[in-house]
Amino acid sequence: MVKRVLLIAPVLALLATAALGQTTRPVNADPEVKRLLLMMDRDKNGKVSRAEFMAFMAAEFDRLDVNKDGELDVQELTRLQVSPKHPGGSGSR
Repeated sequence: MVKRVLLIAPVLALLATAALGQTTRPVNADPEVKRLLLMMDRDKNGKVSRAEFMAFMAAEFDRLDVNKDGELDVQELTRLQVSPKHPGGSGSR
């Protein structure tokens, strides 16, 4: 069985770092971030637009919201693994 890769953590870490006004590592320093960019980059221009990011996060929220109540609880958040299958992503489970 292929292990699912935990990719949402780097995004959350980058968001937290930016919110705190701290500097981040260079883009080429983290292979998981590169992989995440490739999954979110629908138009394959090497960048993630706000629309691409929001679509990706909405799809992740929907996937993580197992009981479909419109809220994420502790149990659902413990499953914080990004699916490689997204509207603009490549790969499969």
